[in-house]
Amino acid sequence: MSSVDVINAEGTKAGSVELPDDIFDVQANIPLMHQVVVAQLAAARQGTAKAKTRGEVSGGGKKPYKQKGTGRARQGSIRAPQFTGGGVVHGPVPRDYSQRTPKKMKAAALRGALSDRARDSRVHVIESFVSGEKPSTKAAITALRKATESTKVLVVLSSYDELNWISLRNEPTVHLIEAGQLNTYDVLVADEVVFTKEALDEFLGVPAETQPAEVAEEGNK
Repeated sequence: MSSVDVINAEGTKAGSVELPDDIFDVQANIPLMHQVVVAQLAAARQGTAKAKTRGEVSGGGKKPYKQKGTGRARQGSIRAPQFTGGGVVHGPVPRDYSQRTPKKMKAAALRGALSDRARDSRVHVIESFVSGEKPSTKAAITALRKATESTKVLVVLSSYDELNWISLRNEPTVHLIEAGQLNTYDVLVADEVVFTKEALDEFLGVPAETQPAEVAEEGNK
């Protein structure tokens, strides 16, 4: 297992945590990640675009001019596709763009994305962005900058962490997400991924193996 330092709201090291190799150190399957990301973006499409056919456009019930004798091409309606204001040929219609993606594929793609970030030391863990019980955007950003200076940060919080959520929700360089909603696209779009300790435990499903700061320092010697 690889380990990463855990910092507190003041930016000092509070220990270290082990990142399981089966999640944070696997071979990234780029075609798989591409397929999962495309499916996720497709599912986000509304699919409500609609163009009218010549049968749905208003007007054009009268033949514009007689069939023969004018020297012009014969026409039956001014709402035919070749006329301005006419119907659209093979235009978009409401549809469902979602693609079926098995859960195992989504999980494998997410593991590959997290492993890619972890190998470049771009996965961080923090105890909390705010000390105390009162939200503070200023304090949260200060704590975040102790971990990373990136302008594209994915912050993963536990599902019940209201304090940190309120503190960081207005910061434009941060994208907040719950641990249960973590996905491949958001990981790849962000330059850095920051977990709170609680969010990491929630994501792994079990408490991550933690070492106190003193033990971690001795192990690094």
